[in-house]
Amino acid sequence: MLTILSITNLSLPLEDPVLKFLVVLIIILFAPILLNKIKVPHLLGLIIAGAIIGPNGFNVLARDASIVVTGTTGLLYIMFLAGLEIDLAEFKKNKWKSIGFGFYTFAIPFVLGILSSHYLFNFPWITSFVFASIFSSHTLISYPIVSKLGISKSLPVNIAVGGTMITDILALLVLAVCVGVVQGEVNAAFWTKISVSMLVFSVVVLAGFPILGRWFFKKVNDNISQYIFVLVMIYLAAVLAELAGVEAIIGAFFAGLALNRLIPHTSALMNRVEFVGNAIFIPFFLISVGMIIDFSVFFKDLKTIEIALLMTVIGIFSKYFAAVATQKTFRLTKEQGGVIFGLSAAHAAATLAIVMVGYSIIIGETPTGEPIRLLDESVLNGSILLILVSCTVSSFVTQKNANKLVESENENTISDINPDEEKILLAVNQLSIIEPMMNLALLFKSRNNKEDLFALNIINEEKNESSKKNAEKLLHAAQTIGASADVKVTPLTRYDADVINGVSNEIKVNEITDLLIGVDVEKGFSPSFVYNLYSGYLRNRSSNVLVYHSAQPVSTIQKYIVILPHKAHLESGFFHSLLKVWNIARNSGSKVEFYGTEDTISIIENIRNKVNIDASTVIFSNWAELRSVFDKMKENDALILFMATREMVSYLPEMQRVPDYLNENFRNRNYLLIFPNRLGEDEYTKHTRDIGNAADFVAIGKIVGRIFK
Repeated sequence: MLTILSITNLSLPLEDPVLKFLVVLIIILFAPILLNKIKVPHLLGLIIAGAIIGPNGFNVLARDASIVVTGTTGLLYIMFLAGLEIDLAEFKKNKWKSIGFGFYTFAIPFVLGILSSHYLFNFPWITSFVFASIFSSHTLISYPIVSKLGISKSLPVNIAVGGTMITDILALLVLAVCVGVVQGEVNAAFWTKISVSMLVFSVVVLAGFPILGRWFFKKVNDNISQYIFVLVMIYLAAVLAELAGVEAIIGAFFAGLALNRLIPHTSALMNRVEFVGNAIFIPFFLISVGMIIDFSVFFKDLKTIEIALLMTVIGIFSKYFAAVATQKTFRLTKEQGGVIFGLSAAHAAATLAIVMVGYSIIIGETPTGEPIRLLDESVLNGSILLILVSCTVSSFVTQKNANKLVESENENTISDINPDEEKILLAVNQLSIIEPMMNLALLFKSRNNKEDLFALNIINEEKNESSKKNAEKLLHAAQTIGASADVKVTPLTRYDADVINGVSNEIKVNEITDLLIGVDVEKGFSPSFVYNLYSGYLRNRSSNVLVYHSAQPVSTIQKYIVILPHKAHLESGFFHSLLKVWNIARNSGSKVEFYGTEDTISIIENIRNKVNIDASTVIFSNWAELRSVFDKMKENDALILFMATREMVSYLPEMQRVPDYLNENFRNRNYLLIFPNRLGEDEYTKHTRDIGNAADFVAIGKIVGRIFK
């Protein structure tokens, strides 16, 4: 009865937690639906909704501790996702572009801010420096837009994210120094403390978190526990950043970088991280930003209006000039420059932090005894208009240019073959290997392939009820893992007295391009498995056959050693198989080291120049010396071996000893054997002859068709 009364006796702002959460959820639900119809970014709608229902609007909800805590999590989430989704290989390749943009987007607003505040409003130099740092910082508030459109790994996003960290750190460092000057603390001890604390923080997060994360993911398989672990890492890094003297958002971004290689971009865990963030935490943050907005402050006095307009003009146009300078310097397209401007235009979190710190610092008193603040109330009020306008501009500009970028870029890259040409079949027969097989398949499949995954179990006896139930259990497990990553897995049950014939028939019926078989961790290559492989599965000439042994989670692998036999590139299925290796590297962020003969390695180098991954190559031709390569492998390295059957041009006699060697030495390691598909005999001979006569990568690309574009 008391609960009913508390809900029926409504007063504003709402205090009942159920009603408060319901109101927020309704806004999160309907803002995107309504605004998409009028082409307005839903991010902007959430901010406006926050202003309407907030304490400065209709006062439906108070910006209390619950809103602040959840909103803060949303902000940390944005920065964490930016670090988590960034393509580290591409980021490393374009680090100078990020540094260049970071310099432009810090220096241009900073100089304009100092000059305007000192010479237009006669602010003291120390105030002018703090005032200018407001414009140098920015918040990646429109990052969810590029993430949703699937271009978070693109060049302009990599540049913008890297530049954001540089300019935010510099802006916050300026604030720390200015506060130290006011308080008389800037001395040798100050610089030593801030340098050492930043160094320790960086080492702990970037070096310590990956070790801790790899250990945890090896020991704990529970999905919920893994997600909670990610949240703990975000907040722990944020706390460590604050202890080091920088903002929590820097810590969240560093946590994303640290876990980047441990959470594959196509994994179920990544899907959970993105889903919860985009559904709950990030919308809460945007609504909490809107709650700060108070339109009435703009009409208090003329100085507030002037400063608000000045802050808005400098904040928007200085970021535009920085983006244009970056575009011209590095010869980017107009759309790429637009995406950089859109991502860097918004002023929210760091801006508020700087303004609130500056407002809280008292640097003197007026003759009447009133405190003189480092940043006065007019700047505090002016920041509200800056936040509103900059977030609006950021949302529209990012949406417009990101859509153009998606349209202009060729989506058929090396890792994105036509999904109609890729159909993957997992032959499953025991529960323990389903999750490792599914996780690998999610890594090597095409990004666009959301439906053409099949899981097959062969039932020997049609009337065996226990076999039927076991098959349902196995296939349901595969479907569940696929669904958690937004991938449809089609279950296949076939009654057949011969398992090999049953698998072969399903390959023909469903036009399978890739057959994935799991090796039992305990048994390894048993005589019966070897017989079924060479006398059965490998007779399917039309499909690649992948044999997988998983001793540890695929997300914990640091480097893949890929060994290619002589003439491997002449096989008809080589390029399709190579795509799988390339996707594993790109989606997991793991390093790859290719070993092969000079002609094959030259092709690998040509491909690497077109699509960047963290890869190196080694000229290697003597398979009798494979042991020397294996001996170099470290604990978290895995092996990928390109194999061949006797009738294939890349076949070597040493391949016969591979199963026994793996049984003896790789029981506790991950390995993947790839047998590329073979065409009919006449087609196969012509194919190898044509590619063997191809003078360069361009000619080879014409032969393999749409795989390389």
